[in-house]
Amino acid sequence: MTEISRPIRNTTSLAPLAAITGALTALQRLAQPDLVSLALRLALAVPFWKSGILKWDGFLQLSDTAVDLFTQEFMLHLPGGPYPYPAPTLMAFLSGCGEVVFSTLLIIGLATRFAGLGLLGMTLVIQLTVPEGWPIHLTWVAMALAIIRLGPGRMSIDHVIARIWSRSPQVMVS
Repeated sequence: MTEISRPIRNTTSLAPLAAITGALTALQRLAQPDLVSLALRLALAVPFWKSGILKWDGFLQLSDTAVDLFTQEFMLHLPGGPYPYPAPTLMAFLSGCGEVVFSTLLIIGLATRFAGLGLLGMTLVIQLTVPEGWPIHLTWVAMALAIIRLGPGRMSIDHVIARIWSRSPQVMVS
């Protein structure tokens, strides 16, 4: 065989491809559905928790700032508007309660789909209030929809309840 007809083997050119393949395999092992569900729950809960906790001065005691925001700053950007919030003190109270309760439920994984639906609804109202914030609101919508669709995963109280429920004897009612 002459030098020209021998196949050329250059294994160094395949090294980057093997490294990329190895990295993708490691990412697939890391991104297990239960871990993804947990990450989604935490990622969506944190901004709502932080916002909700700032609305309170004590147990069920709204801060003056929260009431002022809903009274003077926040407006609903609807066609023909913007319009002020109706019942701003009530809206501040419901907003603070929703942000804290729904985010807490997400973090512990209890009533997860319900909490995701609650934060999805809040995000839609927030979008009407702060329309220029659509890029971050879109990520919240995507996370909430994924949580509603995928559920809480095994790292949740919902999963523990479901396991206990499935083991309990079924009562037949005639």
